Amino acid sequence: MDERRAVKVSKYLSRHLRHQPGRIGLTLDEAGWTGIDALLAAANAHRFRITREELDHVVATNDKRRFEIRGDLIRASQGHSVDVDLGLPPATPPPYLWHGTVARSLGAIRAEGLRPMNRHDVHLSPDRETATRVGARRGRPVVLTVDTGAMHRDGHVFRVSANGVWLTQAVPPRYLRLASGH
Repeated sequence: MDERRAVKVSKYLSRHLRHQPGRIGLTLDEAGWTGIDALLAAANAHRFRITREELDHVVATNDKRRFEIRGDLIRASQGHSVDVDLGLPPATPPPYLWHGTVARSLGAIRAEGLRPMNRHDVHLSPDRETATRVGARRGRPVVLTVDTGAMHRDGHVFRVSANGVWLTQAVPPRYLRLASGH
């Protein structure tokens, strides 16, 4: 499978497993799972043919491990805007995590902190490099350091998705600072 096709399939899966399953007639269970056969049939019925081999390839090779397969089921690892409970247990975060954004968002972030916006949780990266790549998707990246050790001590709950993204409900401004070099 060529890279352009893999990206196209990955974006299609993200759209329908994270945000708009009903658009192609899919139903996700409470944990975000749907049948692989149902997904492939729905995609085909909506003129986006995906083979099982293509699906397996995208799941196996996606550098961000965006999807999980368990038996004959598939789900997105995190990032849903539809109501799902991924069943992730609370976890103790490392002392610091990072969040990638763009300069135009800094005013609101300084005033309100990080909010989940249209997702269930705020997404935090385990390293600056990942946060930089995340921020770069929307323009010139700005990286924020999150004092997750202090947040955890203050009672904030963290979870970590299957693909290593750290999730929390919100990050108040007092726990944020610009990462050095910005």
